[in-house]
Amino acid sequence: MPLAERHPIMRRPPLRRLPLLDFEVINREALHRLPEVLARLLPGGRMIGPEWHAGSLRGEPGDSLRVRMRGERAGRWADFATGEKGGDPISLAAAIAGTRQVEGARRLARMLGLEPMGGGR
Repeated sequence: MPLAERHPIMRRPPLRRLPLLDFEVINREALHRLPEVLARLLPGGRMIGPEWHAGSLRGEPGDSLRVRMRGERAGRWADFATGEKGGDPISLAAAIAGTRQVEGARRLARMLGLEPMGGGR
């Protein structure tokens, strides 16, 4: 019997296949519903012209954090108080949650009612 089978601490856990997330689909749906998404992620924020303004990634009222709402740069965001920035809704969701992009994508997909799909990152 191989050593790994005799000593439980040496056994590898079975590989768990996690459903893949399609970042492109999640971002596209989030951009399509951006006002709704931002109202949930940054509840103290408000729309001013082409941008959503909030105080920080905690979502309180203020102007330090801005998210572009329309046009070619829709979804890009920056917190001018901390220097944090990102280019899409997934990066914003991840920054708000203080987690990696994949977890931000997972949370955002759940918020949008999207099921995990194959073929993504």
